[in-house]
Amino acid sequence: MTLDKYRILLVDDDNSLLRLLSMRLTAADYEVTAVESGEQALAQLTHFHPHLIITDLQMAGMDGLTLFNKIHSRNPSLPVMILTAHGTIPEAVEATSRGVFSYLTKPFDSKILLEHVARALKITGETPAGKSDTENSEWRKEIVTRSSLMESLLTQARLVADSEASVLIRGDSGTGKELLARAIHKASPRASAAFIALNCSAIPESLFESELFGHTKGSFTGATRDYPGLFRAAEGGTLFLDEIGDMPLSFQVKLLRALQERVIRPVGSTAAVPIDVRIISATHQDLELAQQNNEFREDLYYRLNVVTLEIPSLAERREDITLLANHFLHAFPDATKKGITEFSSEAMEAMLSAPWPGNVRQLYNAVEQAVALSTTSLVPASLVQRALRNESAELPSFTEARSEFERDYLTQLMQITDGNVTKAAGIAKRNRTEFYKLLKKHHLEPSQFKAARE
Repeated sequence: MTLDKYRILLVDDDNSLLRLLSMRLTAADYEVTAVESGEQALAQLTHFHPHLIITDLQMAGMDGLTLFNKIHSRNPSLPVMILTAHGTIPEAVEATSRGVFSYLTKPFDSKILLEHVARALKITGETPAGKSDTENSEWRKEIVTRSSLMESLLTQARLVADSEASVLIRGDSGTGKELLARAIHKASPRASAAFIALNCSAIPESLFESELFGHTKGSFTGATRDYPGLFRAAEGGTLFLDEIGDMPLSFQVKLLRALQERVIRPVGSTAAVPIDVRIISATHQDLELAQQNNEFREDLYYRLNVVTLEIPSLAERREDITLLANHFLHAFPDATKKGITEFSSEAMEAMLSAPWPGNVRQLYNAVEQAVALSTTSLVPASLVQRALRNESAELPSFTEARSEFERDYLTQLMQITDGNVTKAAGIAKRNRTEFYKLLKKHHLEPSQFKAARE
């Protein structure tokens, strides 16, 4: 998603001040949305996705500090500025110690306001198109999204990229954890060096040490040559350890020692080799539970989990389904060869309502299969449903779901009571007349249940 302008959310129950602030910030080429309460501000977060929030400290209902706490719990990297009267300066100072970016006292000078705003926006890691070089968003170009959840995640990813902190990426299988890890690497000072990825679940336990630390020729059967290992291959760059929860316990202590001492010792060698590698790891497992079950070392967990980034499932970012499906469609050479241009409205509806347990990876596979089998320029719903292997089971409307529940419930009651309407109505706590109407509505005859038990 290209950033055209920085977005600022203003929150104040003083309409005249809101208008004044909006005018000044709009004149400074910011996109501004103004609301009159903390509750309205929280409602705006999911679709306006501001880069900065400016809020009054004292407001009717939810005050500015409470609003900050709620925002901070959702998105700790979103900067918040607080406006305060002279009498509440001590409260504002305390707020900055709790993470508020800065505060301004009323009345304030427009120049100072704009300076504070510029400083706050600098930490977002994003730059509007045309205001800096075009390479600014190059690091994230492979991540296709318009989801506010994903945009918030990418803001955090851009911030952490500049540091040397180890990152643990959490998320279900197929959400794109490696893609995010690559984006962090591209945005980091290590971008010019290698990005090496290893899936821990694909390596036999006996080969972990050799694969990561390397080995010398003849150190074990089959070691016909020196092998540098992945740590040295990633020297100066990033080593991505996917499915870190599958790393055997026996190797975890060796990895911890390597990270602490920043040296490795290849198998069969007595010489320690210094390393300069950033670690990004990922998992879909509950590592806290793994610790309790003595399957994952607590000390290694805290070494890897300096910063946690959580990738939402595809079901949580449904606004991206259309965008991703079309992106994948136009990426397949077969689609171009066959002249396939788009999905039918019914096909897109099927994708939007599917549960997507396999997340973005499953969507990619579904689009690829539908393209492979399509004979028309418009991909039909039948091919999408086939690609989903009927897993989509379209989400019913509320009316349909309620009707299905009623029918199943009534059927169960009639089976339990052998078709006795009086008993069934009593269990359902409904009078017989109303119960008969429900049976008729769902075309259920008491006699058929009596016959079923004979």
